[in-house]
Amino acid sequence: MIHPRHHAQVTPNKLACICPETMQTLTYAELEALANQGAHLLRDLGLQRGDVVAVMLENELAAFGIAWAAERSGLYLTSVPTRLSVADAKYIVEDCGARLLIVSDKLASVGEQIKHNSPDLLVFRINEAGPGLASWRDAIATKPTTPISDESPGADMLYSSGTTGRPKGVKPALPSGRLGDELPMARMGRTLYGMGADTVYLSTSPLYHAAPLRWAMAVHYCGGTIVLMRKFDAEAALRLIEAYRVTHSTWVPTHFVRLLRLPDDVRQAFDLSSMRSAIHAGAPCPVPVKQAMIEWWGPIIFEYYSGTEMCGITALTSQEWEKKPGSVGKAVLGITHIVDDDGHELSPGEIGHVWFSDGPTFEYHNDPAKTEAAHNARGWATLGDIGTLDSEGYLYLTDRKNFMIISGGVNIYPQEIENLLVTHPKVADVAVVGAPDDEMGEVVVGVVQPTPGVEGDECLADELREFARHHLGSIKAPKRFEFRDDLPREPTGKLLKGKLVKEFRDRG
Repeated sequence: MIHPRHHAQVTPNKLACICPETMQTLTYAELEALANQGAHLLRDLGLQRGDVVAVMLENELAAFGIAWAAERSGLYLTSVPTRLSVADAKYIVEDCGARLLIVSDKLASVGEQIKHNSPDLLVFRINEAGPGLASWRDAIATKPTTPISDESPGADMLYSSGTTGRPKGVKPALPSGRLGDELPMARMGRTLYGMGADTVYLSTSPLYHAAPLRWAMAVHYCGGTIVLMRKFDAEAALRLIEAYRVTHSTWVPTHFVRLLRLPDDVRQAFDLSSMRSAIHAGAPCPVPVKQAMIEWWGPIIFEYYSGTEMCGITALTSQEWEKKPGSVGKAVLGITHIVDDDGHELSPGEIGHVWFSDGPTFEYHNDPAKTEAAHNARGWATLGDIGTLDSEGYLYLTDRKNFMIISGGVNIYPQEIENLLVTHPKVADVAVVGAPDDEMGEVVVGVVQPTPGVEGDECLADELREFARHHLGSIKAPKRFEFRDDLPREPTGKLLKGKLVKEFRDRG
């Protein structure tokens, strides 16, 4: 049995989680007790197998007790990004059908506002009770630390943005087996990256994203220890690797860029010899950046390509990448296919749509049309990317999904931002595109045609940026603005977005 319960029985005093910033720790015995207490409370609140619990949590140890409580209660766990506007957070909570929302103490006001408009929604905050919100910590304190009587495995239902900018829940089928049946992420960690009971894993990214949450739970399946960063800092990451003898870690290319920009004396000041696997994904990694990381850390850089849908995964080692720079690897989950617009499978070297067969099934919650569009008549599924396979089956991605922007490993779709900015009284027309950026991969740029008589200057840029932050949150707000007399449109009024995207990419 591979499950944190097993490790709680065999090595109860072993640390399951460490948060160096707060100096808080959780042993496997403590994690097991919190998960069981949480499961009892979930049942007492009326949640049954297949129901949804939503969390809006900072990177804090309490997140793991809640995640494992949901997992053993047969529930779907939906993580809501902490930097969303209240309106966007409320949309996800309502769309996923959550009966319960748990928020960090710092986000209590967001929880209060969501509850105000959803009186039937149960809302807790992690620690201290506040106006209208009970304390999750206090509520589970009196619950049994033994398992509930009707345990069954749950799953996550995480949200991935759609082409309109409205996120959609990726809903897999609930596992039909028993607790401890090995899941794909844990199997991948064990077989490809050597994760096991001796793993010390540095978690560098927000747990509300799919990969960081899944990797952290995979480490607990294996019986390893998580070193949790509350917020990424390049020098701090190196310090933690040395201090805790970290063996495994996950990154996005932006992290690599920031690490490489540290002064040479800082980069050389830390002992990183404990590292065995540095795993990266989330966005295309520039070839020079990856080459520099391999030269610095050695051939321990591993890459994989997948998505929240996880209908397929490709992966490759440093050694493979050096032979095939730019590739994202061969399939390790599902089978990769490249097809043309008519659905015909293409030969090696030909560019087309990337599809996976024989992978896990999923649907987009409350969106049957999107679910249908992501599958073909043969039952294959796609993440919407464009690429090519070589003669040995290695995948190369050649384009992004539609006009999606990937900034710091986060997917951002322009349409929602455009729909907001065009409502500003000083904006006559607008297009939002991604511009290449050495650190973030891409940054969000608003290309604006001001209304007649309005000057396109830094004052207007600041005003529009604040307008976007207020309504959409800081992630989606454009970092830069450019002002033009007009934007390229067809006589029908259709925006020729491709021209702008190409212009900004060609600038480099």
